[in-house]
This record gives sequence, structure tokens and C-alpha cells, in this order.
Amino acid sequence: MLTVVLGALPFTVITLLVFNHWGPLERWDLSVAARAASYGAAHESMVDTWQVIGAIVIPWTSRAVIVIVAAYLWQRRARSLTIWLLVTAGAELGLVQAVKHIFDRPRPAQMLVENDGWSYVSGHATAAFVMAGALGVVLPSVRGWRRRFRLLVMLPTIAVVWIASADRIALNVHYVSDVLGGWALGLAILTATSIGFGLRPGLRRRRRRTPVDENGTTVPPRAAVIVNPIKVGDGVAFRRKVTRALAVRGFDDPLWLETREDDAGNAMAKRAIENESDLVLVAGGDGTVRVVCAALAHTEIPVGVIPAGTGNLLARNLHIPLDLDDALERVLEGRDRRIDLVQVHGDDLDTDRFAVMAGLGLDAAIISGAPPHLKKQIGWTAYIVSAAKNINHPSVRVQITLDDEEPMDRRVRTVVIGNVGMLQANIPLLPDARPDDGLLDVVVIAPRRVTQWPIVAWRLMTRTTRHDMYVERFTGHKVEIVAAVDVQRQLDGDPIGPGRSLSAEIEAGALVARVPKRR
Repeated sequence: MLTVVLGALPFTVITLLVFNHWGPLERWDLSVAARAASYGAAHESMVDTWQVIGAIVIPWTSRAVIVIVAAYLWQRRARSLTIWLLVTAGAELGLVQAVKHIFDRPRPAQMLVENDGWSYVSGHATAAFVMAGALGVVLPSVRGWRRRFRLLVMLPTIAVVWIASADRIALNVHYVSDVLGGWALGLAILTATSIGFGLRPGLRRRRRRTPVDENGTTVPPRAAVIVNPIKVGDGVAFRRKVTRALAVRGFDDPLWLETREDDAGNAMAKRAIENESDLVLVAGGDGTVRVVCAALAHTEIPVGVIPAGTGNLLARNLHIPLDLDDALERVLEGRDRRIDLVQVHGDDLDTDRFAVMAGLGLDAAIISGAPPHLKKQIGWTAYIVSAAKNINHPSVRVQITLDDEEPMDRRVRTVVIGNVGMLQANIPLLPDARPDDGLLDVVVIAPRRVTQWPIVAWRLMTRTTRHDMYVERFTGHKVEIVAAVDVQRQLDGDPIGPGRSLSAEIEAGALVARVPKRR
């Protein structure tokens, strides 16, 4: 709903400015109209030229292009896209006429050609914009059309939008604001119909490969492999093993992408999207997995996790084995499962996503305090050493708000927001959390003294669901935590620095994960 509102906002703003006679826009309209009338009166041959152009780029030409593309897509069995195109073209035709009759704005007084009807909005500009936007959505979805060919189609299409719009202004049959309103109406139409058909405007639709193309040639699927070279020990052996496992299952040579110290996987995931990968394998720690999953949200590209880090929490919770050979086999022979991601933000933190857990307080202090060399030597047990050092971590006053309920005041050691529930050693921190239930699970841990930690541990290990002064659990779709002082924070095992706030909201079904088949 928010996206629909934002899509309609430019049209709403322009319309309000036009009919409230906003000074700068009105002066611009009148100034351009006067210059167009003066130039046309002195250059009649140019008026004739623009008339010819206008006869070519009429709205029905743009609608005819949409119908032709729709027929082509229907023949290729892309029925949903076909219906979307026809609905979009129909919405453009109907809404343009409705807007014209609602606002009945007179045309400029010094038109260079005869033209009936009302001025706002420009039908030529709206139809051309909708045509260009519609092609921009469907072209990436057509298998076999290379990016270069798409560019050759889109550049002239964009040029048509400018030419059709300039023609209306040059012939002085529309004001500049009529054209801008037409573009904005086209954007609103495309946004609304795209969301209605689940196309998610602004996101690339993944190319669906089939074993055989229209010429009868085998088209093997292709995977992208994103690797954190620090986490993967023998890179050469790993590469050889993964390439062989993919080849055995009919995949083309994979696209290999290594993370960098300054980029844990975001640019690499975008590269995988641009190359229209059919599967993305990510080998690294929880931080690398989180960044890659966040970048691949809503793209429909399956993500397979190859555990190579200290915690490997997402892999554990998706029941992916920690052994490389076993993990490769189970993932490549697995099934696609749609799971949730969590959008998160806070002070001094850009909006981000996590797949496992976020925390504020003691758990983040433990993660921050685990020495890197120790994690490399003894794995996740390094966190036990850090926990012992931070056992006396001070409690902090926080305010917790779930959904639209009244805020709750608590004094806590730590608050953890989870999309999944199991920690290392199968510790059920959030026993009811499921990665695909559309809910956030929250645990508040608040022992007053060090001697009460054994009680907390017992509550956690026995999956006690009752609330008491030591452990409380909640669920919701969004949660906001505000601390009285700066405290450490973490996302999926990566420290993100101290701060006072952490807000999270579930994104149900945002990621397609490749997981082992049920047994």
C-alpha cells in the first residue's frame, strides 16, 4: 500500500500545484507556451514537421505496441505478463479520459494547430510513458533476449517518450505541466498495476531457465558462487569441488565472486542478479550470508548456504549440514523454501536486513568481545570465553514496543529479536521461532545477579514458556527497542557498534532459500 501511495504522490503533487495556480509553475507554463507560439508563427515548416511527428506518436501507437508485445508474450505462454500489459493499457486509456473530464483545463490560447478536448493531462505523454515503463518491466523477463538487445529496444522507446512530449509543447497544444502530469499519471498507473499483479516495480524479475530453448538448444542453468576467501580455507580445492558438484547436476560453469574487506557481499550479490543467475551459493560466515541474503531479497533467486563461518546460524536453522561435501549435496539436491527476512534500522545505522537474530546488550557485547584469532582457532566456543569475561555486563533500562501496543519498560541484560531460534550447540534461545511464520520472536533476559544465570540457563534449555523476572518472550510483526544509554548491538553475529535504538519489522517470504529435502 505504501508503494502505491508513493507511486501516486508525484501526480497528486503536480495536480495540486497546477490547479492551485502555483506561481513558479504557472509562469513556466505561460513562458514556454508564449515562446512556442512565437517560434511556430515564424517557422511554419517546423510546425508541419511536428504535426507529422505527432501523427506518428499518437497514443494509439503506444497502445498498439503494448498489444503487439502482449500477443508475443501470450504466444510464449507468459500469460500473467500478457494480462498485466492489457490491463495497464486499458487503465491508461480510461484514466486519461477521466482526468481530462474531471479537471477540464483549457488548452493554451495560441495553439499552432486545431485540437479539441481538454489540456490536462497530455494523453500523448501518458501513453508513451506507460509504453516505455511496461517494456522496461517485461523485457528482463523474456528469456533469450540479451541485455544488449534490450538496450537497443529501450533507448528508442525512451526517445519516443521525449519526442511525443516535446511535440505537444512545440505545437502549443499542451502546457509543460500537462506533460509532467501525464508522466506522473503513467508512473502511478504502472505502480498500481504492477503491485496488483505482484511484479514488484523497481526489482528485476528473475529469468526462468528451461532445459531447451525455442531452437531446441540445451540451455544449462548457471549458478553464482559468492565466497569469503578468509573463511574458506583451501580456496583451490573448494572451487574444484563446487564446480564439479554443479557440473554433475547439469549446471554451466559458475560465476565466481569473492568478497572483499570493504564489502561483505553486497556488490557480489548484485553482480549475480545482473547475470541472471539461477542459483546463488554463498560460502562464508554469518555476516557474509546476511549481506548476500539482504541483497537478494524479493529477487526470487534461490540462495544456498554453504557453511564456512564460526556460527553458521542460518545453515543450522535450515538443517544444512556443516560438512562441505554433505552441505553441497543436500543444497544442490534440495528444494526451494520461502523464508522471512527482517528489516532493521536504528540510530547511526542505515536500514538493513538480517536473517537470523539481532540483539542489544549482553549478547552483542559477547560477540564484540570474542577475539578473532580465538574464533579462528577454536570456532564458536570462543564466544564462551567472551561470555565469561562479560558475565557481569551491566543491565540497562529499555522501552520495548511490539506492533501498536503500549510500550513496556524493562531493566534487562539483553534483548534478542529472532527470525529463527536455535543457537550453537542446539541451544533453543527462541524455541517457537520459525523462519517462515511471518512473525518476529523476542526474548528479554534480565537476571539481577550473577548467581541467577543458572536459572536463566535452565529456563532456556528446558524451553520454558512461562514469563518471569528472568526470561520473557514475545511475538509480533515489528518491534522497537530504545535503551536509556548506549549499548552494544549486533546483526547476525556481526557487531554494528553501540547505540540506543533498534527497530525491526518482518518481511514475510522475502527470500527463497535452497534447503535440504524433507526426509
